[in-house]
Amino acid sequence: MPAAPTRVPQQERSRATQARLLEATVDCLVEHGWSGTTTTVVAARAGVSRGAQLHHYPTKAALVTAAVTHLTERRAAELRSEAAALPAGPRRLDRVVDLLAAAFTGPLFVAALELWVAARTDAELRDALVPLEARVGREMHRLTVELLGVDERRPGVREAVQATLDLLRGFGVANLLSDDSTRRTALLHTWKRQLAILLTPDDGPTTAGSARPH
Repeated sequence: MPAAPTRVPQQERSRATQARLLEATVDCLVEHGWSGTTTTVVAARAGVSRGAQLHHYPTKAALVTAAVTHLTERRAAELRSEAAALPAGPRRLDRVVDLLAAAFTGPLFVAALELWVAARTDAELRDALVPLEARVGREMHRLTVELLGVDERRPGVREAVQATLDLLRGFGVANLLSDDSTRRTALLHTWKRQLAILLTPDDGPTTAGSARPH
């Protein structure tokens, strides 16, 4: 007799359905924008029924914020993994900043930007997005401190880290409109030099491995 088919546990099927919905949501935001990302379109792209989609995420706001949360956590894990392979030394700060810059140019950033713009006039989305963005901002700041290996208790370090993230976010927005990579690369190079100075303790090089330029 043929072996009976293996039954996939309900919890595992549920997680798989959620993952497909979240991935499809980000893809739709990138390709179609906020207005074109309907729950019906997402369900069809994910290959799940409309009922299953509503069961997991009853509103569009719940769906898109869950998608951004999911991919933000995944991207943070990827950044840690990529940074773990970087050697210590004078080039580490440059490489870490480059990794962070890439995070502000990928599909996740494009999807998040669609939500920021839409939330300006959508009260339900704004109410869901504001606390999420606050948490994501704190986690990205904490991750940057961790990757650079700096001590926020030192005066000016926290501000230097936040200025770096704000700068990279601005570059990411500008990159959506035009490819001015030559100018932005030059600006980023200049900021890296300033950042090395700001993060270097007076008594020696930072743990990020960046010596104070002479």
